[in-house]
Amino acid sequence: MKSLSWYHHDLSRHAAEALLLSNGKDGGYLLRKSHEGPNFYALSVRAKDSVKHFQVIQKGTGYSFGFNEFPTLKEFVNHFANQPLIGSETGTLIVLKCPYPRQVEEPSIYESVRVHTAMQTGRTENDLIADAPSLGTKEGYLIKQGAIIKNWKTRWFTLNRNELKYFKDKMFDEPIRTLDLKECSAVQFDYSQEKVNCFCLVFPERTFYLCAKTGVEADEWIKILRWKLSQIKKYR
Repeated sequence: MKSLSWYHHDLSRHAAEALLLSNGKDGGYLLRKSHEGPNFYALSVRAKDSVKHFQVIQKGTGYSFGFNEFPTLKEFVNHFANQPLIGSETGTLIVLKCPYPRQVEEPSIYESVRVHTAMQTGRTENDLIADAPSLGTKEGYLIKQGAIIKNWKTRWFTLNRNELKYFKDKMFDEPIRTLDLKECSAVQFDYSQEKVNCFCLVFPERTFYLCAKTGVEADEWIKILRWKLSQIKKYR
């Protein structure tokens, strides 16, 4: 596996998302080690403005990915050379177009320091707090209840950093609304609506009711949104 040019070994989920979103292309992907165990890997794939992660399992000398079993590493890699089409739980279809290499050419150029002064005094190492928001991306179709007329409409949702946006449809660039998760107090399953797979986001001015296509998809949205809220509370 180490000989594979797009195997990034111990690259974290966060770093994979940052790398693919900032410098990768739609359909770009990389393989990395998973924290699940020694025989588990993660395939991180850029899908437009989000990054999805899929599990790859090593079984002896072979590999399992999706619905396929590959007896050897060579056959596993050849599968990607044919640009496979994969579908996620959200219904998103992604063509795996090109791998993101582990090594990229870099210039040996550095900026010159012209100004260098301390803006504060008396601080020590204990005052240094590393801070970076989790990207934690997710996207997919959800059915949303209207605010005034309580009808239900399908909308395309994207989650990135601390913003949950929803669009009229996937091909639209401008969101109908952007929800700041820093203002959200709770995310929970909801059984008050006459629909299944529903959950709600509680904001000071309104509670948003959303429904997923499946229970698995609703659970995934709830888990990542709750995780976002826990991270926001941690760094307040």
